[in-house]
Amino acid sequence: MTLRIDISGLPSERVRFAASPLAELTAMLHVLAEPGHHPQFAGWAADVWAGLRPELAERLREAEFLWRSSQADFMIPARPRPTLAEELDDVDRIDDETYVTAALVTTCGSNRVHFRGVSPLTDTTARERALDVAQARGALQEAFAERLLADPAAVRARVRRTLEECAEAFFDGAWADVAAQLATDLRMKNELLRRHGVGAALASVSGAVTLAPDGDCIIVDKVQDKATAARDAGVTFIPSVFGRPHLVAVHAPGWHPVVQYPVAEPGPAEPVSLETVTLRLEALAHPVRLRLLRTLARGPHTTGELAHFWELSPPEVSRHLAVLRRAGLLTSRRQGRYVRYSLNLSDLTSLGADLLAAVLR
Repeated sequence: MTLRIDISGLPSERVRFAASPLAELTAMLHVLAEPGHHPQFAGWAADVWAGLRPELAERLREAEFLWRSSQADFMIPARPRPTLAEELDDVDRIDDETYVTAALVTTCGSNRVHFRGVSPLTDTTARERALDVAQARGALQEAFAERLLADPAAVRARVRRTLEECAEAFFDGAWADVAAQLATDLRMKNELLRRHGVGAALASVSGAVTLAPDGDCIIVDKVQDKATAARDAGVTFIPSVFGRPHLVAVHAPGWHPVVQYPVAEPGPAEPVSLETVTLRLEALAHPVRLRLLRTLARGPHTTGELAHFWELSPPEVSRHLAVLRRAGLLTSRRQGRYVRYSLNLSDLTSLGADLLAAVLR
């Protein structure tokens, strides 16, 4: 399952590597919303939450659907600017229909709303569908979607004000800390691009990003098969420190392709027994369980949601989830009458290193 970005006929200079303050802020906000995805930043996240004004913390929670399970496309700019303010100005120039559609698609999580060229601001059917799917994701998502559809200008202004206050509260300091690391990565990527071409630059991004043998397509390993085209605007690669281990891709129709990739080095792992490693490898040795994990990597899901997403029966999904839980690859949390399963991302990420360490010792 891949995202394929058509770059046929595209000059190499249209494949660009650049840092984005807004994209890095989005990665930080995701860490704050899902610290379990980023154990190396758990202490940072706890310190930030402890220091936030209650009113700002509340506004972050009410809008977290823009960056929690997946990121709204306008939060990952195709043309990065030097400052956050400039990038927020670019977001302000997006028309309401484009902004609202992107926000609602993200708000609805994996149950993606397909508006098929109609606007939920003007089309009653599209509006009702968006509200139904948001409602299924919870009361907060439903309330956010209702406010956005009723008064998009007010919600947009509130989101921008929230992001600006985040800059003062924690982003500016964190950005200053990571800017040098991002600049170093960009120098290396752009030097590879200049000297050795697109293939070499992509190879240094991630093992999950490759150039097709004919050189006409960038292939990104993602949860579902999708395709987009770079066209004249090109494709942008944005490095991130706080985004590790996620590889984020913007590919929706009407948006320029963007890939945000991690540059942070993994920290030292605790020793894991060979028995545990074997149990985890056996749990992963089934294609259905791999599919479930790829969906859970995007955020917590119930058995019913996973069954619907992959067109499986709930009992079959439950059996596979039980195997993954016994291997320590999943955690669960009850919310009312639902149980949501989450990926134990840190242990899954370190499985290869754990196997090598177990064999060598």
